[in-house]
Amino acid sequence: MSAGEPTPDAYFDAVYANGDDPWHYRTRWFEARKRALLLAMLDRPRYRSAFEPGCANGEMTAVLAPRCEALLAADRHARAVQAAAARAGHVPNVRVETIKVPSEWPPQRFDLVVLSEFCYYLAPDQVALLARRVRESMEPDGLLLACHWRHPFDEQACPADEVHRILQQETGYARTASYREVDFMIDAWAADGLRPTQREAA
Repeated sequence: MSAGEPTPDAYFDAVYANGDDPWHYRTRWFEARKRALLLAMLDRPRYRSAFEPGCANGEMTAVLAPRCEALLAADRHARAVQAAAARAGHVPNVRVETIKVPSEWPPQRFDLVVLSEFCYYLAPDQVALLARRVRESMEPDGLLLACHWRHPFDEQACPADEVHRILQQETGYARTASYREVDFMIDAWAADGLRPTQREAA
């Protein structure tokens, strides 16, 4: 894969050819723990309208749904969309759609956008476009939450640290929470800059 290019669709065709849980999101304790950490980074009990692009097979979607009045989960790959719909599409407040983020973007506004193990498949200029899309569609009190694997891998188009740097630079949001392990990183940015304690006191 050439530098500056996104991960090709053929890679996702290959990984999903072997089943709808190629990264073992359903079975690995590491993944369940990471989802719990992501939920702990949310800055309020409930959100009005959330967007989860790159939802893969819907495991994060399923645990995020109870925290949202409405949740739109999306992926570009048909097998992922099918799996996510089977996992969480029956939940009344969840919609699962095929959307090729960031070139495509839903028209509604959000107060939560979750980017989990997704953006390192995008070229840096696509990450920048995604960040601008987030900024344009985010409610004034919205939260951007991102989690990414930190180690390099062959199909990676943009390293995790660079992804998070671009997201902060292009949105201009204040980072209100940050968590680092050797293996992955999580950052939360609030559009209005309020920390959870400030938001609760407001």
